Amino acid sequence: MSGDTNDFEQTFTFRQTPSRKFSFLEDKETVTQLMKWSMYGRLSAQMFSFDQKFHLYDSERFALCFFTDSNVLSSLKKTVPWQSLSKPIASVNVEVVPCTCVSMDLFDPIYTCGIVAPSGHIARCFHETYPDYDKLREMLQDEDSENYHVMGSAERGEFLFRLFKHLCLGGELNQYEDTVQPYIDVTKKMYKELIGVQKDPETKRIGVISTVLKVNVYDESGHCHPGERENEQMFSYLIVDPFKRLVTLLSHSYGVGFLPL
Repeated sequence: MSGDTNDFEQTFTFRQTPSRKFSFLEDKETVTQLMKWSMYGRLSAQMFSFDQKFHLYDSERFALCFFTDSNVLSSLKKTVPWQSLSKPIASVNVEVVPCTCVSMDLFDPIYTCGIVAPSGHIARCFHETYPDYDKLREMLQDEDSENYHVMGSAERGEFLFRLFKHLCLGGELNQYEDTVQPYIDVTKKMYKELIGVQKDPETKRIGVISTVLKVNVYDESGHCHPGERENEQMFSYLIVDPFKRLVTLLSHSYGVGFLPL
């Protein structure tokens, strides 16, 4: 989907909520992992409030309004220096990301098919280029491998799985883990902070209330957010809480991570 700023008037306005901090960007233990994975300083999360009712069919307009809002642009330029949003935004591409998981059961298959040993260690496998290659990365990336289909297309589409994959593949100087637990722990922590849930009063079941949008933004020169080039590890998500009228921008620019100040 794409939109043009001339197609409609901007009906959403946004204000940053600076008091909302994300512990996965501040806790010492998580920061240490993000540094190891070359993502620290390139992974950011910011929350904004908005003033109109959100509808799923309005996702494209919502995203375009977000990335052309003066408060949003000002905030991003101050806090996320690697963002390329200096030119007027021409269009956005929006993908609605399935987000239904309320537990980590999604990852059970990797423990039962030999990718991860009972000890939690990730099984190694042969690769012509990478001598330390493992079955987890093979499952995540290689569509021709027998392990790729351990996770079905529906499971791979889930936001929870996408977060896990992003963390496993990391940044440019990623130091891969020997065990799966660090990836699972940080994925769980991030997911719980980013996603809103509520209990159905009738069924008593917990369900996700957030809408997740994967976004790519373009100016007159081409792709400008989350980076000037498109890369699987160059990602940006808008996570919308339609009831509280809050939206979180989670984005990552692939490259060499930074050391904490």
